[in-house]
Amino acid sequence: MSHIAEIKLDDSALPPPTPEIEQERKVAIFDLLEDNTFILPQRDERDVPAGPYHLTLSIRDKRLVFEVDTIDDERAAEFHLSLGPFRQVVKDYFQICESYFDAVKTLPPSQIETIDMARRGIHNEGSRVLQERLEGKVEVDEDTARRLFTLICVLHFGG
Repeated sequence: MSHIAEIKLDDSALPPPTPEIEQERKVAIFDLLEDNTFILPQRDERDVPAGPYHLTLSIRDKRLVFEVDTIDDERAAEFHLSLGPFRQVVKDYFQICESYFDAVKTLPPSQIETIDMARRGIHNEGSRVLQERLEGKVEVDEDTARRLFTLICVLHFGG
């Protein structure tokens, strides 16, 4: 099955990430590389190079850019997504993450759990938006979409 074997974030134009964001990034990349589904559909008459793939994510000209190469550095696909559909859910996700990180320091477990449930719900919404935006470009499963959404958040907010 096609999958991502390597992932890079082009965050060269962003400020350094906070320790929390850096941790989220590392966990998402580790989990993504451990298990993911990333299938490029056949388009027109051209053959789609088989995976595994190297994926580079970046933000250019206010667009989310997916650059997909084979392990032999052959360009398999490149697509650009508008950031507009992600703005609100990314903003909501970061707000709830801040609440969660603060809660872990001071609140009892029952309140932390409530905030964490809300955080997961917003994360699920973000991954759903991503899957919709990727339709026809690449097929990803729910877990892959969730991890990619985390990386989009890291790029979107930088630090």
